[in-house]
Amino acid sequence: MKIAVMGYGTVGSGVVEVIETHNDIISSRTGGEPLEVARILDLRDFPNDPHRSIFTKNFNDILNDDEIKIVAETMGGINPAFDFTSKLLKKGKAVVTSNKELVAQKGLELLEAAEEGNTNYLFEASVGGGIPIIRPMTQCLAANHIEGIAGILNGTTNFILTKMIEEHMSFEDALCLAQANGYAEKDPTADIEGHDACRKVCILASLAFGKHVYPSQVATEGISNITLEDVAYISSVNGVIKLLGQIKYLSEDRIAAFVSPAVVYNGSQLASVRDVFNAILVRGDAVGDVCFYGRGAGKLPTASAVAADMVDCAKHVVRRKLFGWGAGAEDYVIDYRKHIEMPFYVRAKASGVAVKSAFSEVKFLSRKGQPSDETAFITDSMTENELMKKLDGFDVINIIKVTNY
Repeated sequence: MKIAVMGYGTVGSGVVEVIETHNDIISSRTGGEPLEVARILDLRDFPNDPHRSIFTKNFNDILNDDEIKIVAETMGGINPAFDFTSKLLKKGKAVVTSNKELVAQKGLELLEAAEEGNTNYLFEASVGGGIPIIRPMTQCLAANHIEGIAGILNGTTNFILTKMIEEHMSFEDALCLAQANGYAEKDPTADIEGHDACRKVCILASLAFGKHVYPSQVATEGISNITLEDVAYISSVNGVIKLLGQIKYLSEDRIAAFVSPAVVYNGSQLASVRDVFNAILVRGDAVGDVCFYGRGAGKLPTASAVAADMVDCAKHVVRRKLFGWGAGAEDYVIDYRKHIEMPFYVRAKASGVAVKSAFSEVKFLSRKGQPSDETAFITDSMTENELMKKLDGFDVINIIKVTNY
């Protein structure tokens, strides 16, 4: 079966490599039919690449080739990926992607295009790289009512926080090391400000509860305000700080979804996830907590997930998979600040007496070198709006959510 790859960057070249080096395994899982890379679309020239004879800069070479049945979109971004994918799906070609930005923003429209073309649009690699999570959620956990999801969804931020926790490295130094190692881009904003994790939260929430969630609906906070002082205080109560995407089911018409730093206690499966690894914890009413762990990015891990989706499409050429979600609504994702109760870590320029007068119950924290005028504490459960009312008049340095995962 002939396939094509759009975008020959890190992931796209990895897809070609995985398909060619594992075609004996792939053939055994597609009923004996190998996948043949017939076209690679990229605007750049690759004169020394062994596949140079099948490169094209013209999208129509793929669109109008009736023998190409499956296309991997590994271009990234919204355009022209959205336009190309829409046209392919409507023409009946299956498309698989690792493009989380596209799925988060345009997933509903592309799923509708796949239905129109009686074909499949799959995106296992868009969340967690090589970690299987999309298929387990839609198949293995299909009998469960999903109560919530919490995930370490970005390897760059987890690497930075690991260095801060284990090696007492400042945020700035850890970010520079992440860039030097190739984990962070020259402009790391999408990672450190939580935008990358936000897109993955949108996809997971849409799948889990059947209605599209857009990035603009997910309150998002990054890790750039986390300091070594915060790390030390949290360590004193056997906890660590992680950037978490969290999703909570409230009712058929309401969910909460947000991305933020969170205190995770050492007994949690998420607390031990180090360096660039990701983990996604799904809480079901029947199965309880299940955790999916592995490399959340990288050439071959992500390419393996893309190739697996291509195998799945090859097995479903004559019929569509029942897969996807429907339209959401503007008020579908609630303002968690008003409705979700949780404890909070607070660091402020304040006396213990002042804190006790404002809060009925707190746990005070300590660290080496703690200034006499600085107080850190963990509150009991309350909404963030209630917290901010209690902190009115305080000189607050930082606030971090405390998770129950």
